Amino acid sequence: MTTPQQLLVRAAARNNAEWCAAMSRSHGLAGEFGAQTWAAPSRTPLYHPDAVTLVPDADPAALAARIDTTAPGASVKDSFADLDLTEVGFRVLFEAQWIHRPASAPAPASDLDWVVAGSPDTLRAWALAWDDGDGNADLFRPELLDDPATFVLAGQSTGGRVVAGAVASRSDHVVGISNVFALDGGPDAAWPVVLDAVNRLFPTLPVVGYEQGDALAAAVRHGFEPVGPLRVWLYGL
Repeated sequence: MTTPQQLLVRAAARNNAEWCAAMSRSHGLAGEFGAQTWAAPSRTPLYHPDAVTLVPDADPAALAARIDTTAPGASVKDSFADLDLTEVGFRVLFEAQWIHRPASAPAPASDLDWVVAGSPDTLRAWALAWDDGDGNADLFRPELLDDPATFVLAGQSTGGRVVAGAVASRSDHVVGISNVFALDGGPDAAWPVVLDAVNRLFPTLPVVGYEQGDALAAAVRHGFEPVGPLRVWLYGL
Protein backbone atom coordinates (compact mmCIF):
# COMPACT_ATOMS: atom_id res chain seq x y z
CA MET A 1 0.00 0.00 0.00
CA THR A 2 1.26 3.48 -0.88
CA THR A 3 1.13 5.82 2.11
CA PRO A 4 0.30 9.55 1.94
CA GLN A 5 3.95 10.28 2.73
CA GLN A 6 5.11 8.09 -0.16
CA LEU A 7 2.68 9.86 -2.46
CA LEU A 8 4.14 13.19 -1.35
CA VAL A 9 7.65 12.02 -2.16
CA ARG A 10 6.56 10.87 -5.60
CA ALA A 11 4.86 14.21 -6.22
CA ALA A 12 7.96 16.08 -5.04
CA ALA A 13 10.22 13.96 -7.26
CA ARG A 14 8.02 14.54 -10.30
CA ASN A 15 7.86 18.26 -9.56
CA ASN A 16 11.63 18.46 -9.24
CA ALA A 17 12.09 16.59 -12.51
CA GLU A 18 9.72 19.03 -14.22
CA TRP A 19 11.78 21.93 -12.85
CA CYS A 20 15.01 20.32 -14.11
CA ALA A 21 13.35 19.86 -17.51
CA ALA A 22 12.33 23.53 -17.59
CA MET A 23 15.83 24.68 -16.69
CA SER A 24 17.31 22.40 -19.35
CA ARG A 25 14.90 23.73 -21.99
CA SER A 26 15.96 27.28 -21.16
CA HIS A 27 19.48 26.19 -22.16
CA GLY A 28 18.28 24.58 -25.38
CA LEU A 29 18.54 21.03 -24.02
CA ALA A 30 15.79 18.43 -24.39
CA GLY A 31 15.07 15.80 -21.75
CA GLU A 32 12.47 13.06 -21.81
CA PHE A 33 10.10 11.58 -19.23
CA GLY A 34 9.97 7.81 -19.07
CA ALA A 35 8.10 5.39 -16.83
CA GLN A 36 10.89 5.33 -14.23
CA THR A 37 12.98 8.47 -14.80
CA TRP A 38 13.30 11.84 -16.42
CA ALA A 39 16.64 11.99 -18.23
CA ALA A 40 18.59 14.28 -20.55
CA PRO A 41 20.93 12.75 -23.13
CA SER A 42 23.49 15.58 -22.90
CA ARG A 43 24.97 17.48 -19.96
CA THR A 44 22.42 19.55 -18.07
CA PRO A 45 23.02 23.03 -16.59
CA LEU A 46 25.20 23.46 -13.53
CA TYR A 47 23.68 22.13 -10.27
CA HIS A 48 20.99 20.19 -12.16
CA PRO A 49 21.04 16.40 -12.54
CA ASP A 50 21.08 14.51 -15.81
CA ALA A 51 18.38 12.17 -14.51
CA VAL A 52 15.75 12.14 -11.77
CA THR A 53 14.04 8.92 -10.66
CA LEU A 54 10.25 9.15 -10.55
CA VAL A 55 9.43 5.82 -8.88
CA PRO A 56 11.19 3.55 -6.39
CA ASP A 57 13.49 0.76 -7.59
CA ALA A 58 14.40 2.24 -10.95
CA ASP A 59 16.67 0.07 -13.08
CA PRO A 60 20.27 1.37 -12.67
CA ALA A 61 21.57 0.09 -16.00
CA ALA A 62 18.62 1.49 -17.96
CA LEU A 63 18.98 4.79 -16.17
CA ALA A 64 22.70 5.08 -16.90
CA ALA A 65 22.11 4.23 -20.56
CA ARG A 66 19.89 7.31 -20.98
CA ILE A 67 22.52 9.88 -19.96
CA ASP A 68 25.97 10.91 -21.22
CA THR A 69 28.67 9.52 -18.95
CA THR A 70 31.49 10.40 -21.35
CA ALA A 71 31.56 14.10 -20.44
CA PRO A 72 32.56 15.11 -16.89
CA GLY A 73 29.92 15.82 -14.28
CA ALA A 74 27.09 13.38 -15.00
CA SER A 75 24.77 13.13 -11.99
CA VAL A 76 21.60 11.35 -10.95
CA LYS A 77 18.98 12.35 -8.39
CA ASP A 78 17.95 9.11 -6.69
CA SER A 79 14.63 10.43 -5.42
CA PHE A 80 13.96 7.52 -3.08
CA ALA A 81 17.54 6.88 -1.91
CA ASP A 82 17.04 3.23 -2.80
CA LEU A 83 19.53 2.61 -5.62
CA ASP A 84 23.10 1.35 -5.66
CA LEU A 85 24.66 3.13 -8.61
CA THR A 86 28.23 2.15 -7.75
CA GLU A 87 27.81 -0.81 -10.12
CA VAL A 88 27.39 1.60 -13.04
CA GLY A 89 30.26 3.90 -12.03
CA PHE A 90 28.69 6.48 -9.69
CA ARG A 91 29.53 7.62 -6.17
CA VAL A 92 27.35 9.42 -3.64
CA LEU A 93 27.71 13.21 -3.86
CA PHE A 94 25.28 14.15 -1.06
CA GLU A 95 22.12 13.10 0.74
CA ALA A 96 19.14 15.27 1.65
CA GLN A 97 15.50 15.16 2.72
CA TRP A 98 12.36 15.94 0.78
CA ILE A 99 10.29 18.46 2.72
CA HIS A 100 6.57 19.26 2.79
CA ARG A 101 4.44 22.14 4.11
CA PRO A 102 0.62 22.01 3.99
CA ALA A 103 -1.26 24.31 1.66
CA SER A 104 -1.95 27.77 3.09
CA ALA A 105 -0.23 27.07 6.41
CA PRO A 106 0.29 30.48 8.06
CA ALA A 107 3.47 32.22 6.96
CA PRO A 108 5.53 34.41 9.29
CA ALA A 109 5.43 38.12 8.56
CA SER A 110 8.10 39.58 6.28
CA ASP A 111 9.23 43.16 5.92
CA LEU A 112 10.06 42.59 2.25
CA ASP A 113 7.86 43.15 -0.76
CA TRP A 114 7.97 40.57 -3.53
CA VAL A 115 7.40 40.30 -7.25
CA VAL A 116 7.46 37.49 -9.80
CA ALA A 117 10.25 38.23 -12.25
CA GLY A 118 8.57 39.05 -15.54
CA SER A 119 11.35 40.66 -17.56
CA PRO A 120 14.96 39.80 -18.40
CA ASP A 121 16.14 42.77 -16.32
CA THR A 122 14.31 41.61 -13.19
CA LEU A 123 15.49 38.03 -13.72
CA ARG A 124 19.07 39.28 -14.09
CA ALA A 125 18.84 41.30 -10.88
CA TRP A 126 17.48 38.20 -9.12
CA ALA A 127 20.20 35.97 -10.56
CA LEU A 128 22.98 38.34 -9.51
CA ALA A 129 21.59 38.43 -5.97
CA TRP A 130 21.20 34.63 -5.90
CA ASP A 131 24.75 34.18 -7.18
CA ASP A 132 26.26 36.70 -4.73
CA GLY A 133 29.48 37.06 -6.72
CA ASP A 134 30.21 33.39 -7.49
CA GLY A 135 30.16 33.94 -11.25
CA ASN A 136 27.20 31.69 -12.11
CA ALA A 137 24.40 34.22 -12.60
CA ASP A 138 24.20 33.33 -16.31
CA LEU A 139 22.69 29.99 -15.29
CA PHE A 140 19.28 31.70 -15.25
CA ARG A 141 18.55 32.71 -18.83
CA PRO A 142 15.70 34.89 -20.16
CA GLU A 143 14.20 31.83 -21.88
CA LEU A 144 13.18 30.59 -18.43
CA LEU A 145 10.56 33.35 -18.33
CA ASP A 146 8.70 31.58 -21.15
CA ASP A 147 7.93 28.56 -18.97
CA PRO A 148 4.35 28.91 -17.64
CA ALA A 149 4.99 26.69 -14.60
CA THR A 150 8.10 28.56 -13.38
CA PHE A 151 7.84 31.58 -11.06
CA VAL A 152 11.03 33.37 -10.03
CA LEU A 153 10.19 35.05 -6.70
CA ALA A 154 12.16 38.19 -5.88
CA GLY A 155 12.02 39.64 -2.37
CA GLN A 156 12.80 43.34 -2.52
CA SER A 157 13.95 45.95 -0.04
CA THR A 158 12.12 49.28 0.21
CA GLY A 159 14.49 50.64 -2.43
CA GLY A 160 13.55 47.89 -4.89
CA ARG A 161 16.81 45.94 -4.54
CA VAL A 162 16.53 42.15 -4.73
CA VAL A 163 17.76 40.80 -1.40
CA ALA A 164 16.04 37.38 -1.16
CA GLY A 165 14.11 34.94 -3.25
CA ALA A 166 13.52 31.47 -4.62
CA VAL A 167 12.13 29.63 -7.62
CA ALA A 168 8.59 28.21 -7.43
CA SER A 169 7.69 25.41 -9.84
CA ARG A 170 4.00 24.58 -10.14
CA SER A 171 2.84 21.02 -10.80
CA ASP A 172 -0.64 19.50 -10.86
CA HIS A 173 -0.62 18.60 -7.15
CA VAL A 174 2.23 20.54 -5.48
CA VAL A 175 4.40 23.60 -5.85
CA GLY A 176 8.13 23.03 -5.52
CA ILE A 177 10.54 25.56 -4.05
CA SER A 178 14.24 25.66 -4.88
CA ASN A 179 17.15 28.11 -4.91
CA VAL A 180 16.09 29.76 -1.64
CA PHE A 181 18.46 32.58 -0.69
CA ALA A 182 18.82 35.84 1.21
CA LEU A 183 21.80 38.19 1.05
CA ASP A 184 21.63 38.66 4.82
CA GLY A 185 20.26 36.16 7.31
CA GLY A 186 20.25 33.07 5.10
CA PRO A 187 17.13 30.93 4.63
CA ASP A 188 15.58 32.13 7.89
CA ALA A 189 15.39 35.59 6.31
CA ALA A 190 14.23 34.24 2.95
CA TRP A 191 11.45 31.84 3.95
CA PRO A 192 8.97 34.43 5.28
CA VAL A 193 8.81 36.36 2.00
CA VAL A 194 8.94 33.20 -0.12
CA LEU A 195 6.10 31.57 1.82
CA ASP A 196 4.02 34.74 1.67
CA ALA A 197 4.40 34.73 -2.12
CA VAL A 198 3.60 31.03 -2.41
CA ASN A 199 0.51 31.29 -0.19
CA ARG A 200 -0.82 34.10 -2.34
CA LEU A 201 0.05 32.56 -5.71
CA PHE A 202 -0.86 28.93 -4.95
CA PRO A 203 -3.23 28.90 -1.94
CA THR A 204 -4.48 25.35 -2.56
CA LEU A 205 -1.17 23.60 -3.26
CA PRO A 206 1.11 21.91 -0.72
CA VAL A 207 4.71 23.14 -0.83
CA VAL A 208 7.58 20.71 -1.39
CA GLY A 209 11.32 20.82 -1.96
CA TYR A 210 14.46 19.30 -0.54
CA GLU A 211 17.14 20.52 1.83
CA GLN A 212 20.05 19.27 3.92
CA GLY A 213 22.04 20.41 6.96
CA ASP A 214 21.42 23.91 8.30
CA ALA A 215 19.06 24.72 5.42
CA LEU A 216 16.91 21.73 6.38
CA ALA A 217 16.80 22.91 9.99
CA ALA A 218 15.71 26.37 8.80
CA ALA A 219 12.93 24.88 6.67
CA VAL A 220 11.66 22.90 9.66
CA ARG A 221 11.61 26.12 11.71
CA HIS A 222 9.31 27.56 9.05
CA GLY A 223 6.73 24.81 9.12
CA PHE A 224 8.15 22.11 6.85
CA GLU A 225 8.47 18.47 7.79
CA PRO A 226 10.93 15.96 6.32
CA VAL A 227 9.04 13.25 4.40
CA GLY A 228 11.74 11.05 2.90
CA PRO A 229 15.40 10.79 1.90
CA LEU A 230 16.98 11.39 -1.48
CA ARG A 231 20.50 10.87 -2.73
CA VAL A 232 22.48 12.55 -5.51
CA TRP A 233 25.08 10.46 -7.32
CA LEU A 234 28.04 11.72 -9.36
CA TYR A 235 29.65 9.67 -12.11
CA GLY A 236 33.25 8.63 -11.57
CA LEU A 237 34.78 6.87 -8.58
